[in-house]
Amino acid sequence: MCGIAGLIHKGRQAKIGEQMTQMLTALKHRGPDSTGLALYGAGGDGDYVMRIKFAEQEETLHGFRIAKQIAERKKTVEERLKELGAKNIQPEKAREYAYRYRFAFEGDLRRLANFIEDVEGAEILSLGKALELVKDLGDAQQIATGYALENFEGSHAIGHTRMATESDVDIRSAHPYWAYPFADISVVHNGQLTNYWNSRREMERRGHRFVSNCDSELIAVYIADRLSEGCELEKAMKESIDAFDGVFTYLVATHDSLGMAKDSMAAKPMVLYESDDFTALASEEVAIRSVFPHEIDTVDPYEGEVRVWHH
Repeated sequence: MCGIAGLIHKGRQAKIGEQMTQMLTALKHRGPDSTGLALYGAGGDGDYVMRIKFAEQEETLHGFRIAKQIAERKKTVEERLKELGAKNIQPEKAREYAYRYRFAFEGDLRRLANFIEDVEGAEILSLGKALELVKDLGDAQQIATGYALENFEGSHAIGHTRMATESDVDIRSAHPYWAYPFADISVVHNGQLTNYWNSRREMERRGHRFVSNCDSELIAVYIADRLSEGCELEKAMKESIDAFDGVFTYLVATHDSLGMAKDSMAAKPMVLYESDDFTALASEEVAIRSVFPHEIDTVDPYEGEVRVWHH
């Protein structure tokens, strides 16, 4: 079933970590297995921020052995960052198995991402100048507390609560998905793409790499591919309606925008609220009301509709 949500503030920053946590908590009943948030901060200093995990949550049950492996993987990643010319590397422990890195870098982002992910057990969750992607097993409040997200300030965010139906219950299978190796592009999705494998193979022939078998990642890669060719976000999303088969509603975020797309049957729910300074979307109205408790008027987007909002 799953639940998705998104919000964007127009021309200002807000405590989006707290707001997205509230929205996803309200959608907990739609997916109790894992929760993820893609948060967009100010990104004004030019540094990259990398969210990375060195093990799955359940692997930490193995105690000392996995702790030693995590330490070795972390050391190797930091050595590789330095080898490729990253400067002012600032590691921050988020969980026993997950870290946040801030660093300056002027080289090839694809080369850096590939070099880091060649470290056995290391998986980049996001890499960008605005995007910070956090996902893990558990509900929204557990994730927000574990990763200290309540005070995260930024302009916009998307999030997902997952009910596992076709893949494992682990961090790798959780949403959102970053469009590897493109900076600051993320996607959450409710539905199923029936032409996933054919479309994925086409993207792979174009040189793209996938880190999961989840169809939501395909949407992120497709949008990133079109943007890299100079296509505008709204046009790329409209093209995706015809490119993907199946039933789907998805949200995509870039460094300064939030977009929504529904397939031509509009089978997957989405509710929208828009004011002069704020736009919020969610699978259910209760999630929007968790942030706006006063009386609001919401709308249901039409079939095949694409909308884009800018910060």
